[in-house]
Amino acid sequence: MEKEGDINVISVGYQLLPEDDFINAILKHKERIYEVYFSFGDIPNGRHAMTSKAGFLPHEATEKQLYDLHRLAEAGIPLNILYNGNCYGDTALSRAFFQSIGDTVDYFQNAFTLRSITTTSPLIAKFIKANFENIRTRASINMEIGTRQGMDYLADVFDGFYMKREHNRSFAAIRDLHAWAQENGKELFALANSGCLNHCSSHIFHDNLVAHERAMQMYDNAYAYRGTCWEYLKNPEKQVSLIRDTNYIRPEDIHHYEGYFTAMKLATRVNENPIRVLESYMRGKHYGSPLELCEPCHASLLAPYYLDNTRIPDDFALHVGNCDKHCERCHYCESVYQQSIINMEDFHAYQPND
Repeated sequence: MEKEGDINVISVGYQLLPEDDFINAILKHKERIYEVYFSFGDIPNGRHAMTSKAGFLPHEATEKQLYDLHRLAEAGIPLNILYNGNCYGDTALSRAFFQSIGDTVDYFQNAFTLRSITTTSPLIAKFIKANFENIRTRASINMEIGTRQGMDYLADVFDGFYMKREHNRSFAAIRDLHAWAQENGKELFALANSGCLNHCSSHIFHDNLVAHERAMQMYDNAYAYRGTCWEYLKNPEKQVSLIRDTNYIRPEDIHHYEGYFTAMKLATRVNENPIRVLESYMRGKHYGSPLELCEPCHASLLAPYYLDNTRIPDDFALHVGNCDKHCERCHYCESVYQQSIINMEDFHAYQPND
């Protein structure tokens, strides 16, 4: 599957920050930025509500976001708005809900460079198709679509599809989905740096919690939930999963996917260093842990050890992308993990991402 060519153009997630450094980094690479995707207001999405961002009052958050988006729009960078929450509650079918979506999309289409939306809701996609001729619709990765049938079922309302994360390391599946997309005039996208474990049994539950996060803050909650992965990976015997049961694509390996996706998405909306993520994928090299580039980032669970990206074999992507996934009779990923894990005190490979 290896192909010649530059790294794919990149779809970058907007993160509300007090400084302008991240926006400046995006603008520096604008020729290779396919779009910037963002959430707006309190509409549930795949992350925290924008207006609850720490350090900003609601009106300050809105003002800063609009300022940032104007800078991107003035540079000609297309925008993609997110309606990718896993649940919209009892208003999900209401006229007021769709009126709000219509007003927001209309505003960003006319005042900015809004080109598309990403949503988990086939009804939102249908509404957009019926009312906005020039706005393209895209099925969210949270829908976990990974088959020809899954795309075909919704081909009348979606112009593009995010491929489910687990297929990132299956070149056969990628070729199959790409072929269907080409045959049917659809776009195919992928997420490069998810930190989620493959086939997570609690993924849907967790996405539902995130969708209701704002309302749940009003209650005396009995539990704080970060995700099953955090508890699972506390066990050192399970930490090989950070190599074996993940789906992130390293910056060094992104070129293997050239030509199969309209763009590669980077999760940068909550990463503690989104500039590091962007720069690493732009140059195709990361000096550090691959976990640092992911959302969620599980690097801290390995302390005092560190997963050194420079020790992962050059043929890693080709090997795991073509294997039969019968991990019980193969120890390749365990060997990669063992050769790549080092004590933090011995880690000297880090270089500034300038």
